[in-house]
Amino acid sequence: MENRIRPMEESDLAQVLNWRNHPDIRCFMYSTHEISLEEHAQWYQSVKQSSKHTVLIYEKNQTPTGFVSLTRKTCDEVAHWGFYLAPQAEKGTGYQLGKTALTYAFNELNLHKVCGEALGFNNPSIRFHKKLGFKEEGFHKEQHFDGNTYHDVLSFGLLRAQWNNRKD
Repeated sequence: MENRIRPMEESDLAQVLNWRNHPDIRCFMYSTHEISLEEHAQWYQSVKQSSKHTVLIYEKNQTPTGFVSLTRKTCDEVAHWGFYLAPQAEKGTGYQLGKTALTYAFNELNLHKVCGEALGFNNPSIRFHKKLGFKEEGFHKEQHFDGNTYHDVLSFGLLRAQWNNRKD
């Protein structure tokens, strides 16, 4: 089984949009509306031209299976990540995506830290971050309003040194 991460290309747009708009993905996002192709294309053009964004495709056995975004907000060595899998991805694929993406982030992009967030009700994402070695760094009570309800947000961080010293 070969896992790899590669830069997202324009030819990936339709597939990534399909994944992102799937109800099982959208329900865990800050923005839960169905994204149009035009909106998605505009987003892609803006991140493609920005040095602060890295958008990646995770491939398992040469098949695109997930999306990863790394965004540098405060400095070039610290990035916030976002990710999702193809809805039909087999169990265990998420962990492989995480390991592959973090190895890329620390070894290829030379990041010092990767930060993540999860809505308080997103237990799979919270477990996922902890399994990968992230430490919970913050709990933000009723931080996100989805149009109906306020939700807690948990923030996580993982340093390159912690990643390199893991035992798995």
